[in-house]
Amino acid sequence: MGFALGDLLPDVTVFTVTAEAKRLLELVQGRPTVLLFFPAAHTRVCEKELCAFRDGLARYNALGAQVFGISVDTPWTLAAYAKQLGLEFPLLSDYNREATRALGLEISLKGLPGFSQRAAYVTDAGGRVRWAWVAEVPAQEPPYEEVAAAAQALV
Repeated sequence: MGFALGDLLPDVTVFTVTAEAKRLLELVQGRPTVLLFFPAAHTRVCEKELCAFRDGLARYNALGAQVFGISVDTPWTLAAYAKQLGLEFPLLSDYNREATRALGLEISLKGLPGFSQRAAYVTDAGGRVRWAWVAEVPAQEPPYEEVAAAAQALV
């Protein structure tokens, strides 16, 4: 099941890089939010995407928006990945795949099930989806300028 524009994000559990359980809907409350679902840490396209958002983070900070990257990797893998890439925005683990499944993003890669399709969502301060993009194939990068414009539109 995917979500339509205007729908509230699912109230699912994700994990911080220290394995602390958090409610996704609570994390996005109070500020416009960009959620970046990516298939797997330590992969070429995911690295390029996350570094593009890292390098453009000042733009989102100036809008008062927050950015989160989300994958099904373990919290500890994501902690190492964030450190390696010098990310200044949080990565969240959807190891239990609650968010991935609730948003209809679950895919298989090279015959291995349970990954998230690459996707980007922009939510308002109440957690409602105001802009969404889902890749046609995992190697497709998000439309960076469209993500930024969607966040800008919420200010």
